[in-house]
Amino acid sequence: MEARLNLYGNAVATKFARYINSAGKVVSDSTLPPATQELVKIRASQINGCGFCTDMHTKDAAHAGETAQRLHLVAAWREAKVFTDAERAALELTEQGTRIADAAGGVTDEAWANAAKYHDEDQLAALVSLIALINAYNRMNVIIQQPAGDYQPGQFG
Repeated sequence: MEARLNLYGNAVATKFARYINSAGKVVSDSTLPPATQELVKIRASQINGCGFCTDMHTKDAAHAGETAQRLHLVAAWREAKVFTDAERAALELTEQGTRIADAAGGVTDEAWANAAKYHDEDQLAALVSLIALINAYNRMNVIIQQPAGDYQPGQFG
C-alpha cells in the first residue's frame, strides 16, 4: 500500500507540515500532562480511523512508559478503571470535539465544565488546540491513505 500523495515530497505539503508541526510544539510544551496528550491523540485517531496516527501515538506512548493495559483500553475508556478523572474528562472532550458533525449542538456544556474541573485555562487551551490539531493530522492521513505500521518512536524528531 502506498499513500496517494507524498506529504514530504511535495513543496506545498511540506510547508504546511512545517507550520502545523510548529503549532504542535506549542501544545507539547504546555502544562497539559504528556500522558493526557497521547491519550487524546490516540482516541481521536481511533475515532477518525487514522491507522498512521493510531500506530504512531500508541508507539510513542509506550516508548514514554505508558502501560499496555491503558493503551489497550483507550477505545473503551468509559468502562476502564485505569484512567484518572482528569484523563476521562479530556477523553470525553476529545470525543465530543472530534464528533462535532455527529452531535446536536457540538460539545456539551457538561463536558466542558467537567474538563474545566481538572484543567486550568492554559491546559484547556492546550487541550482544545490538541484536539483540533490531531483531527487535522488524521484528516490529512485518511484522505491520502497514509499506510500504518512502520512508524518508529521518535522518527519525526
